[in-house]
Amino acid sequence: MAKILIVEDDEALGFTLQVTLKKEMHVVELVQDGREALERLKLYPYELIILDWNLPSISGIEIARAYRDARGKAPILMLTANVRIQDKELGFGVGADDYLTKPFDRQEVLMRVRALLRRPLEIRRQNLTIRGIEIDIEAKKAYKNGEALSLTPKEYSVLEFLMTRAGHFITVTELHNIIWSSESDSTELAVRQCITRLRKKVEIEGAASLISTQKGMGYIIEPDDV
Repeated sequence: MAKILIVEDDEALGFTLQVTLKKEMHVVELVQDGREALERLKLYPYELIILDWNLPSISGIEIARAYRDARGKAPILMLTANVRIQDKELGFGVGADDYLTKPFDRQEVLMRVRALLRRPLEIRRQNLTIRGIEIDIEAKKAYKNGEALSLTPKEYSVLEFLMTRAGHFITVTELHNIIWSSESDSTELAVRQCITRLRKKVEIEGAASLISTQKGMGYIIEPDDV
């Protein structure tokens, strides 16, 4: 499971890519605007970026350049209808790792994504610890005060999603749409039940609850420096 950002202004194509990758158990976010993409890249760590060339407000080329200038490490897969070799050279020149020309087959996207995710990434080697709870992002494991936690895949996905967005409220609907998206018969009740189980597993005696709730806002994990 990897955290992937798709930046594609074609709503139908973006949705198709999102569904395809979620079926591979990835956590996939989709935005259609270049400025929103830049804001997300500043706030959240991703393991792969699928980036359309032609976007509203800011082009994919500009986004790739800004991301690399900010020392962003995630691989970038560029999507474009441009077939000229000069365009491909420009894309690779600003930091793209691979290039896919539209129209393309869904299976080819999956092959490219798998290949890019096999490459070593600084972000995927990092562990994240908040108040005694540690997640190993590469191994998809969680620990409490150094002891391994027995989490279901959904529980781990929720924990990682909240910890990598520490300080930000995440709604039940967001969690359901991203982590339960491949289960058409699931409801938001499944999210709440998962959070209840997860809270019990990450609870540390004498410490405040790791996962807080605010009515109308959602769930939040506060970072250690708060």
